Amino acid sequence: MSKSETTALTAAEIQKMLDASPFNLFLGLTVVNADPIKQEVTMRSVMRAEFERRPGSKQWHGGVIASVIDTVGDFAVGMMVGRGLPTVNFRVDYLKPAVDTALVAVSRVRRAGKSVGVADVDVFDEKGALLAIGRGTYSTLEAK
Repeated sequence: MSKSETTALTAAEIQKMLDASPFNLFLGLTVVNADPIKQEVTMRSVMRAEFERRPGSKQWHGGVIASVIDTVGDFAVGMMVGRGLPTVNFRVDYLKPAVDTALVAVSRVRRAGKSVGVADVDVFDEKGALLAIGRGTYSTLEAK
């Protein structure tokens, strides 16, 4: 299927793909919104004891936040090209600790080109405070 024939993935299709991955199931990601017009995907993940930085702290471990950023960025670009994609690179800046809150990650596609896609991801707490920002680069090449 050529890029011009690609139909954007729906929120339900993205959720089905997430649920097919044991790791993504462990992260507990749920699709809140998938908007191909805005090229934006929003997902939510709730805190669980396995995600804590220190037992009983209710503070999210940075590695889990990074995984959320990578996954939500991937599916934002993937929404536009119609499939999941391998990560080429990503980065994270932590701005504030995430404590006793679910994470809400909003990813915006910056580019969904023939070979590379780029997405920016903002991670918020449930009250809307910005906790972390990230950028992911994903291969959009067709697998051969």
